[in-house]
Amino acid sequence: MDINNLKKEYSNGDITVVWQSGKCIHSANCVKNNPKVFSPKEQPWIHMDAATSQEIIDTVRKCPSGALTYYQNKD
Repeated sequence: MDINNLKKEYSNGDITVVWQSGKCIHSANCVKNNPKVFSPKEQPWIHMDAATSQEIIDTVRKCPSGALTYYQNKD
């Protein structure tokens, strides 16, 4: 597994956040905008149960590199 191109998914049942390490420019927008969800010093570093789906979506949309994306889970 190439650590520079990791792709991980984190879900709360409603939405899934996708993180692609190779795209991350470490702007820290995610941490600054929602530190209760995005905590890079912890494992796992994304805590999907720490905010509402809409709050997480709002933060992911601020990712300048596209390293963080999301999709709606189907029922």
